[in-house]
Amino acid sequence: MKCSVCVTLLVTLIASTAAAENVTKPIPVGIAVAQTSNVALFGQEQMIGAKIAETYFNKSGINGTPIKLVSQDTGGDEAGAINAFQNLISKEKVVGIVGPTLSQQAFAADPVANRLKVPVIGPSNTAKGIPQIGEFIGRVSAPVAKVAPFAVRQALKQNPKIKRVGILYAQNDAFSASETVTFQETVKGQKLEIATLQKFMTTDTDFTTQATAVLRAKVDLVIISGLAADGGNLVKQLRQLGYTGIIIGGNGFNTANVFPVCGKTCEGILVAQAYSPEVQNPFNKAFVDEYRSTYRKDPPQFSAQAFTAVQLFVEGLRKVETATKKKITQLDLATVRLELNKVLRKGSYITPLGEISLDADGDINQKTFYVSRIKMDASGKVGSFVIVK
Repeated sequence: MKCSVCVTLLVTLIASTAAAENVTKPIPVGIAVAQTSNVALFGQEQMIGAKIAETYFNKSGINGTPIKLVSQDTGGDEAGAINAFQNLISKEKVVGIVGPTLSQQAFAADPVANRLKVPVIGPSNTAKGIPQIGEFIGRVSAPVAKVAPFAVRQALKQNPKIKRVGILYAQNDAFSASETVTFQETVKGQKLEIATLQKFMTTDTDFTTQATAVLRAKVDLVIISGLAADGGNLVKQLRQLGYTGIIIGGNGFNTANVFPVCGKTCEGILVAQAYSPEVQNPFNKAFVDEYRSTYRKDPPQFSAQAFTAVQLFVEGLRKVETATKKKITQLDLATVRLELNKVLRKGSYITPLGEISLDADGDINQKTFYVSRIKMDASGKVGSFVIVK
């Protein structure tokens, strides 16, 4: 009797162990964005979008196998991004990486992933030359050359008498330095005069020198390429010193985190955008509904782009299983990374950004862009981006 009990227990133990071994482990997808530093305002929005995507797509997973986001904080500098990428690739064994937050970080960290043949999808890297870093580098953030001109054209619709323009940019940020070139070319293309060109640092808090130069130049339009904190403070000081004309904010203004920085003086800022909550498709509806239910406001562009980046990895992994006729967990990691990178550039995707695809270089093909005007409430504390029709 005792022996038969022992045998029964042994059989049960073996069966339990086998069942545990057959439980499919989640597929690790890296997300390397800024969660600390002065760039954290953007990175936190990206984490929200990525987490919403993880929950949404894990309802079915990769043909039943869930994904798991493995996050690493890049901070706001190049060293932080490189370290995050190295940890995700070598220690966490991720199949691909969403990140980093800044273009300047991408120029430093993307070569690491490209050398080790790990696919990267940049959610907010809009500077010129990012996809050309290597064959494993892509992005779902439209380049500034495509987006920025829309804001200038809208400003001219508001005030056809604009002649003189003041342009200001953060010289220590690769994205801002790239974006301002596009703005300058657009201004010249519209036969407008750049009356003053001013530089600043993303760490600056006093913009008296730049604001004074703008006022002396008697400009009709101001264009700022910077991040939320420095750009918002620059707007506030311009208004406080008496500038009353139109202000265009670059991609760094595409976050609700700019509202508490410039407060009431945020009112009326024009911002070109690659995303609208009004996009009509099932993925954007699910994304917007979830974001609104949690945060009681519309989702920002940075969250939408991070959701989209995760979505591409999910759909890409499904394509890999279809092509290889094997589960991802049955393939070695190097093969998964290689095949995933190949399929990411095939076909189109219906996403919160609308219908998009990646070209041979990994750059995004996107047809529709928008311009929003910032609207602040009476308190000057709560704002929203209102799409200009």
